[in-house]
This record gives sequence, C-alpha cells and structure tokens, in this order.
Amino acid sequence: MTQQTKPSSLHSAPAASSRSWSPRSIGMLVFSWILLQFFGIFSPGLLDDVDSVYIEIAREMLHRHDYVTPYIDGIRFFDKPPLMYWMAAGSMHLFGEFDWAARIPLTLAVLALLLSVYALGIRLFRAISPVGSPDRGGLYAALAVATSIGPYLFTRFYIPDILLCLWMTLGVHLTLIAVDRLKRGAESALLPCLGFAAVLALNVLTKGLIGLVFPIAFVFFYLAFTRRLNLLPRMHLLASTAVFLLIAAPWHILAALRTPAIPLPAGLGLPATGGWAWFYLYNEHIARFLAKRIPHDYGQVPIPLFWLMLVIWVMPWSTFLPGAIWRHISALRDRADVSLAEHEASLALLLWTGIIMGFFTLSSRQEYYSLPAIPALALMAGGLLARADGAHDGAAHRSALRWSSFILLPISLAITAVCGYFAVAAPHLTPGPDGRIPDLATLLSNNPDLYNLSLGHLYDLTGAAMGLFRGPLTAVALSMIAVGPVAYFLRRRNATFAANLTLAAGMTVTLLAAHEGLVRFNPILGSKGLAEAIDQVQQANPRPDDLIVLDGELTSGSTLLFYTRQQVHLIEGRVNGLWYGSFWPDAPALFETDASLRTLWSGPRRIFLFTYNPATRVPELRQFGAVHTMASAGGKTILTNR
Repeated sequence: MTQQTKPSSLHSAPAASSRSWSPRSIGMLVFSWILLQFFGIFSPGLLDDVDSVYIEIAREMLHRHDYVTPYIDGIRFFDKPPLMYWMAAGSMHLFGEFDWAARIPLTLAVLALLLSVYALGIRLFRAISPVGSPDRGGLYAALAVATSIGPYLFTRFYIPDILLCLWMTLGVHLTLIAVDRLKRGAESALLPCLGFAAVLALNVLTKGLIGLVFPIAFVFFYLAFTRRLNLLPRMHLLASTAVFLLIAAPWHILAALRTPAIPLPAGLGLPATGGWAWFYLYNEHIARFLAKRIPHDYGQVPIPLFWLMLVIWVMPWSTFLPGAIWRHISALRDRADVSLAEHEASLALLLWTGIIMGFFTLSSRQEYYSLPAIPALALMAGGLLARADGAHDGAAHRSALRWSSFILLPISLAITAVCGYFAVAAPHLTPGPDGRIPDLATLLSNNPDLYNLSLGHLYDLTGAAMGLFRGPLTAVALSMIAVGPVAYFLRRRNATFAANLTLAAGMTVTLLAAHEGLVRFNPILGSKGLAEAIDQVQQANPRPDDLIVLDGELTSGSTLLFYTRQQVHLIEGRVNGLWYGSFWPDAPALFETDASLRTLWSGPRRIFLFTYNPATRVPELRQFGAVHTMASAGGKTILTNR
C-alpha cells in the first residue's frame, strides 16, 4: 500500500457501519451456506460415536424433561456442558425427533459464523479494500471459512468446536469495539462489554472452562501489547461479571447440586468420593490439559502434525498465509511505517492465532482442536487478497500470485492427477453370486489403533475401495482445475475478484463431492441402516420384551439408540463415556458379559445382537440357541435368536 492510501490512525478508519454490508456479498455467503451446509443436514445418517452420542443425549433430555443432568442410555454423562444438547433438543422439540432437525442449530451457527467473520473483516480491512467495495476483505475471509476443508469437515458431525469459532470471533470483535469506544470517549462501551460477557458465558456452556481462557487471554494481551491496560477498569467489570454469572452460573450450580459426591470404587485412580464437580471441573479440564484424564479415551496428535493439520484445515486459502503472516509481522515490527489501524489489526489476528495454537501445543490435543484459530487465519488471507484486488497494492498482488504458483497450482494439479487416476483406474466392482456389489467394508483395511482419532477411519481406504467413489473422485479432479490453473490464470490477468470467486466455487464442488463420499462411507461410520432393519422386524412382529445388545462399548454402535428409540445393553461396555456415570445408584443394569449373553440367548426374549465379529459369535451362540443373520452393513452384523 502506498503512503497516500494508508489511514493515518485508527480514528481515521472508524468502525464499519451497516452501510458497509453489501447485499451482493451477503447473497454469495448465504448461497454458499445453503449449498454446503443446509442441504447437507438431510444426509447421511448420524455417525457412531460423538455425533450420535450428543444428539441422543439431547433426545433423552426431551423425554426426561431434565435439562440439567445429561443422560445417555439411561446413564449420567458428565463429559460436556449443556449448550449443544439444549440446541439439538430445542430443534427436535420444534421439528420432531429427526437427525436433520438435530443438525439445524449447528448449521445456523455456521451461517452466524460466516456473517460474523464478514463483519469483523469489514472492521479490520475497510480502509485497504478497493474503492467502492469496503467489504472485500470481509467477503474473502468469510468465503475462506465457508469453503475451507476444516470448517466443512468438522461440521459433518455434531461437535461444539465450530461454535467456539463463532464465540471467539464475536469476542474479538466486541473487544475491538469496546476499546475503540473507550479510546474515543464518544460512545459508551457498556453494550459491547455486556455482549462480550454474554458471549463468554455461552462459550463456557459450549466447551467448558476453556471458554474463559481464550477470550480473556485475548483481552489481557491485546491491552498489554497496545499499552492500554489502564482501560481495563473502565470496561464495566461488575456489570459484565453479573451478566456472565446470570447466564453461566445456574447450570453449574444445579449440576453440582443434583449430582453430589458419592463413594467411588477403590483401585481405579479415582478419589474416595466424587460427583459431577470432580469429574467435570477437574477431570474433564485440568486432568485433560495435563493428559491425565480418567479414562484416557481419546487420541493425542503429535505437535508437528497438529500444526500441519491447521494448514490443511484452511486449505486452499492457507496458500496466501505466508505472505499475509509476513505482512502482519512486519506491521508489528515496523510500527512507524504502517497506520495504527493496520498495526492493531495485525496484533489482533496474530495474537488470536497464537493463543489458540500455543495453548494446545502445551496441552493434550486432537486434530480439530485448532478450529477456533481458523477465523483469524481466514481473516489474514482475506486481508491480503483485498489488498491485491485490482493490483492497487502491487506487493500484495505479487505475493498472492507467487504463493499460488508455488503452492496452490502444483497441489491442485497433483490432486487432479491422483483423483483422475483413481476415477479411471479403480476397479469396476462386479456383482457377486447374490447379485450385490461388494460391501465397502470388505474393501477396506483395518487400523483400529487409529480409531480414537476423529478421522481415523480415513486410513482404511484402499485402491480397491476407490471404485465405489468414482463419481466424487471425478468431481474433485475437475474442480481442482478451477481451484488451481483457472484461478491462477485469472490472477495473472489481474482479474483477482474473479480468481477468488473461482477458487471458492471450485472448493464448493470439491466439498460437495466430499459430502457424497461421506454418504457412501456412512455404513462404515454409522449404523442407521441396521437400526432401521431392527425397526422393520419389530413392526412386522412386535414383541414388548425385545432386547438390543451391542457387542462392545456404546460408541461402536451408538446410532442404534437414536434410530430405534430403545435402550441398548452392552457386552463388556462399562468403559469410557459411560464408565463414571455407571457408579451412580440410578444407573440401569445394562452391562452384560459373555456369560450373561449366553443366558439371554437361550432365554425366552428375542435378542438383537449388534456385532463386528459374527465369525466368532455365530458358532459360540449356536450352542445356546438358534442364530439368524438379520442384516449386515459396513462390517457390522445384526444376529437374532428368533
């Protein structure tokens, strides 16, 4: 940017007004949201593990009329705060107990995130956007969030981390508004401070105490680095604290009162007595941070891989981050050469990213824990691309073009080649003797050591399995041509706006293809079809004493709970999520052993056994009664004794 185009101070770049919002830009964002998010709520079915666990907890809340203590399969579940459950329960109350209804709140949260990133981008980059398009930085940043790999991938199942992105974006924006008002003294900072407190409380109710750490750390370090800690006492701390406690405290107090400490078994690493407070406040927060949580039922991503995955989650827009980050670092280092607005925007975005990534680098981490940093990185990329628009900033334009040629062009061509090869060369699967195409599960490898990672099953894909994904692979191969060569050609011709929209459009096709791939992969990851098979048998021949038994822990087939609306017994399943809650006196007797399964199988009740090991279970159970294979899908089988 030339010296003439820089605002001289933050005062000359006032907060973005509502007039800065462009109907055309809003239309683009809403259209991308409809394609990628709204249409995606209807398929596929719920996934086993956390996706169906969260939503089943919400469904049980509706039936129990207890919105304080979460239960699943009739057992208290202490792991997470309640906001995600409340959201799904409220939506299912309005629209019915359907999987798509439960997904609506998370989908709306994504739309709110896109608009929040758009608004913050206008505030940060209005002064550097092209003349007549003050929202260009916000538009690019929001499109980056909408079409990046990570935000899309981790909204395919019902987890709270995209909400953390929303609360962090709102918290940063409200902080900047409050600081700006306190500096200028023209308006009261009461409303943004109270809004920040409300967002902080919602953050705590979404993910726990970590919802306090990130926003408060941002406020403190931002004020410290800008030498404005003297503003802190003027940020309406008493009123803000009251708002925070009014929203966040009631559930915590009621949860502690309704689940007081009880004697716990010895020899398991547990305290002599414990209740909700010990497990939720200590075990789920402090012990998890120290990687000492009991039980240790989650994976740990190595630090280098954790950082690499952040780059992947922001692809393809992370292509522009080297130039953007360098520019922001230079703005902090060469303070005299940049405007105050640019300096403070650079500080806010780098600080935001550093707090998130620094915290999880020092603590336990999974691959998606970096998601709350993605809006900051999207804003950095959006700011650089706004500068490059129309080549009014030659350095930014050259940076975007250079990194496109070094990173995005070769990667997109490589993906085109790989996907195109498998789309053509993958074997055409022929029907077997029974006339059926081979089940996907028979074409995959098995890597059970990786299944405690959220994306562990992706490592099971083989060349033979690619034959079932020919359509999505072809779509990805073609869309990568738009993402790479076409966008690069437009950028070289200085058609930067068209290049960025082409990039977003190409990624939209890629992500839709990924969704279709997930639909085809769903029998491996979920068990909706098997639950429906049980329902069909029960409707045709109802028996009130039927019993569904899951051969393993709950997460291996948790979709059965939601789709059958029945309690499930578990063989050797007193582990992980249900383990701690099973100590309470109101826990139902649903834990079975191999011996009790044999007794049930030979008894008068009709048993539906969900198992991954029919080859072992069938000969074993035949000694105690008839064994019929009722349905199979995704490497899982339903056996019945009637």
